[in-house]
Amino acid sequence: MPRLDSTKSSFLLLSLLVLVGDQWSKWLVEKNLPEHLPKEIIPGLLNFTHVSNTGVAFGLFAANGSGTGTVLLTVLGLAALTIVGVYFWRTPSEDRVMLTSLSLILGGAVGNLMDRIAAGAVTDFIDAYIGTYHWHTFNVADSAITVGICLMALDILFAGRRKDDKADPVTAVHSG
Repeated sequence: MPRLDSTKSSFLLLSLLVLVGDQWSKWLVEKNLPEHLPKEIIPGLLNFTHVSNTGVAFGLFAANGSGTGTVLLTVLGLAALTIVGVYFWRTPSEDRVMLTSLSLILGGAVGNLMDRIAAGAVTDFIDAYIGTYHWHTFNVADSAITVGICLMALDILFAGRRKDDKADPVTAVHSG
């Protein structure tokens, strides 16, 4: 069984930084910004708008105060967190890109799960828009999860290319 070495510990520090940044930013929003009152940050592009999200990403499957819905989303969040944690544990220390992506996902998932357990909802506040088109309001944890998933997808996409380069020294020399 793989063990946690100092390399992986440094990646867990990244998860902790995401978690702290997420919780700190949500605390600031909860203390200083009334719900649903936009605060313009960059005109025509970005507002901070305090929203309580009882669903998952982008408000999908909102529990809307339903205790059963909140418990179900919490259990699903714990299951997803467990799967990502096991994947992190089993990923070799040399696979730095994958460990970075998993660390971002772990930090974000823990941040949102903490909100759901403590309040039954996740605090969202980043309201990106162009003109009248608004993206779904999100938070630092959602951003970390999204970047982590994109990084993971790119790593998986280019993993085959790296294997091909290692297998064929001629290709490796000519492609670099």
